[in-house]
Amino acid sequence: MYGTIARLRVNPDKLEQLKKLGREMSAQIPGFVFEHVYQSDTDPTECFLVVAFESREAYHQNAQSPEQDQRYMQFRALMEADPEWHDGEIVDSYPG
Repeated sequence: MYGTIARLRVNPDKLEQLKKLGREMSAQIPGFVFEHVYQSDTDPTECFLVVAFESREAYHQNAQSPEQDQRYMQFRALMEADPEWHDGEIVDSYPG
């Protein structure tokens, strides 16, 4: 699996919209495996997004698609600043 972790600064009144948008978008994305959003205990406007794809290729195909660009613009409108992205191979994962 391959994915990204992003640090987000969400507009204070937009967290529910961000969560809803993530649920709606994920069903449309080929190769998508999961998404988790963590909200910081110390700052409720700071969130961490963890997304996984079946493969590096699926991740990059999505990232380069015009559909993802449109989804990103909707996502970005809910944030105070651009996300800080950290892409990489998922080398270990444990079930819940």
